[in-house]
This record gives sequence, C-alpha cells and structure tokens, in this order.
Amino acid sequence: MHRPHRSGSAGRYHGGSLAGAGQRKVWWELSMVDYAALADLADRLFEASDDDDELLAAMLDPLDGEILGALLASDLLNAYQVFYYFFRETPDELTKERLQLHAASDLARGVVIDEVDIYDVIFSLEGGEPVLLITDGEATLARFEGEQAYTDLVRYLDESL
Repeated sequence: MHRPHRSGSAGRYHGGSLAGAGQRKVWWELSMVDYAALADLADRLFEASDDDDELLAAMLDPLDGEILGALLASDLLNAYQVFYYFFRETPDELTKERLQLHAASDLARGVVIDEVDIYDVIFSLEGGEPVLLITDGEATLARFEGEQAYTDLVRYLDESL
C-alpha cells in the first residue's frame, strides 16, 4: 500500500477563509480551533468531495496539524473517514459499516471493527496516530501502529489466525 505524499504548503487550505462575511481571519490564524469554523470547513470538504473517499482524504492532507487533528477527533467526521484517511484502504463491507456508524470522536476509546475467533479487532487513535489492536478483552494479542497498521494487521491475520 502506498500513501500519497502530503503536498501543499503547511498551514494552507486553498479553499480560503473560514471566517464569515466581514471577518478577515483565515483558519490558520486562529489560536484555538473554533468549532463553527471547523464545522464550516467540514461542510465544504464534504460538498467538494461528493462522497469520494479518496478525494476527501486528499483534501485533508494539506490541512494544518491543529485543524486536521481537531477534525479527526471530532463528531464532524465518522470513524470510516478517519480510517480511510490514514490507511487509504477500503475494508470489507461489514467493517466499513461499523466504522460509518461511529463518530471519529469514538476513536479516542476505540471502535470494534471485526471479530476473529475469540478476538476483537479495535481501531483507535492515540496521540493522533492510528492504532489497531487484536484483543480478547483482557490481553492484547497484537498491536499495530501508524500508516501501515492495517496492512500489517491483515498480513498478521492471514499468517497467524
């Protein structure tokens, strides 16, 4: 799996200002993430990407770290959109549906995305990075982190379980 290089100038969203009429602040000038501006950005991203997962992920790439982090941890995106953003992979239909039913904010505590034998596969975000766990509820059998976590998980499941 190849993750496209994040391009564009750091801290630049080419869609313009997030402020309303008469206001001159652009989102990268905000000291704290303003929820209304974040919601407006999310709406514009959804409208521009028109349910295209790949396009939405590409539009998230150039966002400033604070803004991106706030979006990836908010109720404005669902867990599937965050999954796709990090892994650029479409999981099986049941996993996709499970992720779509959860807000991205649920990833702070983890979302069960699959069951394999007696194990749960859990997707979460820790420190803004993706984590996939295989657990029996008490002990962790395997842990995968970073952009290759999903590829590593699938390989592990194919080889070990």
